[in-house]
Amino acid sequence: MTTITGHTRVYGILADPIHHVKTPQVFHALARDEGIDAILVPFHARPEGVARLMDGLRAAENFGGFIATVPHKTTMLNLCDTVTEEAAQVGAVNCVRREADGRMVGAMLDGIGFVEGLRGAGIAPEGMRSYVAGAGGAASAVAFALAGAGVKSLTVTNRTRSKAEALCTRIAQTYPNLTLSTDPLDLAEQDLIMNATSLGMKPDDAMPLDTSQLHTGQVVAEAIMDPEMTPLLKAAKAAGCRIHTGLPMLQNQIRLMAQHMGAL
Repeated sequence: MTTITGHTRVYGILADPIHHVKTPQVFHALARDEGIDAILVPFHARPEGVARLMDGLRAAENFGGFIATVPHKTTMLNLCDTVTEEAAQVGAVNCVRREADGRMVGAMLDGIGFVEGLRGAGIAPEGMRSYVAGAGGAASAVAFALAGAGVKSLTVTNRTRSKAEALCTRIAQTYPNLTLSTDPLDLAEQDLIMNATSLGMKPDDAMPLDTSQLHTGQVVAEAIMDPEMTPLLKAAKAAGCRIHTGLPMLQNQIRLMAQHMGAL
């Protein structure tokens, strides 16, 4: 894309806040490489206004769909007209296609993006003892994807423990043979540790997990893309861990998002 014209297809990303998102840059690089006449626009949508925004987007005939990120992934499940089986299983939506009649079709692609990002970096999750901090939309998608990738065990933690327990209950229904836990004290026993919370986006955020348990031999990964080096990743690097930033997760799902929205 070099010029926006009346033929340009419009897509969006909905978030609150919006300043940290990297999706427009990654999408536009894909559009350039594929020769797609499309643009992806950031929309700063607060939770109380996102339903009204979606009503407006339904009426925009040249609008193809949008990506949903924090804090809209779980609420988007009930705002879409229909969702994919994976999105229903996870309980969240991060990519929405606008059909020609204005209906919104939601999908969840965070999990596969994270797992493929790991594999692209030479990290095979199969057989790993894994730990996910968080129980929201992104965390749920990552947890299900790790379970599907064949991890040895999965620990899910959350500030509200009942949410972590509920997520583990859902995972157990699909993967009944997987060892599941919600105990944050077994962090030192893990091979792969993933922060799927928003803690780390702001300088004064608390750590999402107990960094004193980190040690050499562990892989510590982030969902956050800005800042690239969160306090967690800095602490993990200092502890001798291998670190995995948040950008590969987006880079590996952007093509799937473009396909779901009909851009490819």
